Amino acid sequence: MTNLAEKYRYIVVEGPIAVGKTSLARLLATRLSAHLMLEDAQSNPFLERFYRSPERYAFATQMFFLFQRALQAGELKQRDLFDSPTVADFLLDKDVLFARMNLADDEFELYQRMYQFLQPRTATPDLVIYLQAPADVLVERVRRRGWTVERPISERYLREVADMYAEYFHNYEASPLLIINSENLNFVDQPKDFDLLLERIGNLRSRREFFNRG
Repeated sequence: MTNLAEKYRYIVVEGPIAVGKTSLARLLATRLSAHLMLEDAQSNPFLERFYRSPERYAFATQMFFLFQRALQAGELKQRDLFDSPTVADFLLDKDVLFARMNLADDEFELYQRMYQFLQPRTATPDLVIYLQAPADVLVERVRRRGWTVERPISERYLREVADMYAEYFHNYEASPLLIINSENLNFVDQPKDFDLLLERIGNLRSRREFFNRG
C-alpha cells in the first residue's frame, strides 16, 4: 500500500448517517499507516435534543459542530501531510450543508458570519470517497446499532440527509471523487470487499468514478 499512501496524502470518507464512513476511514488509516481524524458527533451535548426538537436546538447544535471542526481544521493545517498521510471521516464543507438544511434564515446568516470569522480552512483532499446507500438501508442501520443519541432520529430526517449528500456530490469538483454504493459491500467483515476497494482506488484514472457491486 506504499504507492497509495504516497499518491493520496489526505483522504476523506464521507456520506450520510450510518453509511459506514467511520469504519472505512479506520480501515484505510490502518492499512496506509495514516493519521486518523474523526468527527466526534456524540460529544455534542445538544445533538440528542436536536433530534427530538430540531427547531429549538438546531442553532446550538450547529455552533458546537462549527467550533469543534474549526479546531480540527487547525490541527490538520498544522500537520505535515508529507510526513504522514491523513484519513478523515468528514469533509469540512459538510458543516455548512447541515447549517443550511437545519437553520432558519436569520440563524444561517449569523452562522455564516461566525464561519467566515473562524475561517476553518484545510488542505484540499487528494481523494474524497463518498459512500452511498438507499435511505431504507440507512434507517435500518441506525435502528440496528442503537446509539442512544440517535434514537430520536426520524426516518424523514435520514432521507433528507441522504438527499442533501446526493445533491452536493452531484456537483462536487474540488477533489477526485470515488462514489461507492455501499449497500452490498461490507468492508469490516469481508476483507475481500476492502481489498477490492483498495484495488479500485489504485486504478483510478479520472476525477470522478463509480464503484458498484450488485
